[in-house]
Amino acid sequence: MLYGGSGRARNSAAAAGIYFSMQKTLAVVDLKNLEYNARYVRGILGNRLFYAVVKANAYGHGAAMAAQTIEHIADGFCVAIVDEGAALRLAGITKPILVFTPPLGADDVLRAKLYNLTLTVNSTYTARLARGLPCFIKVNTGMNRLGCNLPELKEVLDAVAEEDLQGVYSHLYAPHIEAAREEQLVLFNRAEELVKSKKPNTVAHLAASGGLLAGEKFIKDGARAGILLYGYPPEGFKAGVKPVLSVYARRVQTTSVCGRGAGYCVAEKQYGRLSTYRLGYADGFLRASALGVGNLCMDSFVREGGEELLPVLTDAARLAAKNGTICYETLCAATRRAEIVYRQ
Repeated sequence: MLYGGSGRARNSAAAAGIYFSMQKTLAVVDLKNLEYNARYVRGILGNRLFYAVVKANAYGHGAAMAAQTIEHIADGFCVAIVDEGAALRLAGITKPILVFTPPLGADDVLRAKLYNLTLTVNSTYTARLARGLPCFIKVNTGMNRLGCNLPELKEVLDAVAEEDLQGVYSHLYAPHIEAAREEQLVLFNRAEELVKSKKPNTVAHLAASGGLLAGEKFIKDGARAGILLYGYPPEGFKAGVKPVLSVYARRVQTTSVCGRGAGYCVAEKQYGRLSTYRLGYADGFLRASALGVGNLCMDSFVREGGEELLPVLTDAARLAAKNGTICYETLCAATRRAEIVYRQ
């Protein structure tokens, strides 16, 4: 059965079982595959902590429904900003929620307190700002994106109240490169030792999806899983996960060709008939995605053939490779202007 974003049951029709009369693109999220992938991650982690990453609207899949579907499997969730954590609380999520971006001001801390969120601190300033709230210290071990450097850690640690301190984490910037991940592991081990010397029962996590697949020593007390949940292993790894998202475009018309154009292009050949589909670059697909004849327009594209409902994304990795990008970006963008329905 399919459920719309509001949770109401939708009737299915057509051979694909997902035909609706609407102008939006149609994004179908397979919740059974999402749960399968979460159990796959749980199988790797065993009894260690499992943080499901549902930032950026769960990589375009719908954060509230994704979290609700796997809350019984995960130990907690990760989001990028406070607003994302608040939305999960309003959707009924009760498990811990870690906000990756450190607070940028008192308003962030106030809202985090209101919604019972766990903050990331990366400096003495953010540590003091977050006083009174649960927090993790983020340590920079080589990605150079967020986190304090190792020589600064003691000072940051001293600024965090012991009762607030939940643990320490970092991020592997190239988990598929052995030398890089080993170098980061050495630094993180030192950070973990220092934090646990202050509070032994804190949690250390270094691995995201790539680290999960790189080996046991990278998992520590737990790990974060993002792209694996949605059906794709990171670069350099293989995993038995299943894609969760498919996107479809509706046919608007089929017409005999007038002149030599094909959207905003001169046609490469003389076509007899072309069909127009209601999906364009404003819907999150690159202009040069090669979904039809010529480039995508802002809201539509044309192609030969006349399927009423055309699958435009069933394998994000394949489409990403065609577009010279990565499946993460493809997934995050693909539901930008879509009606998301959930296959249960």
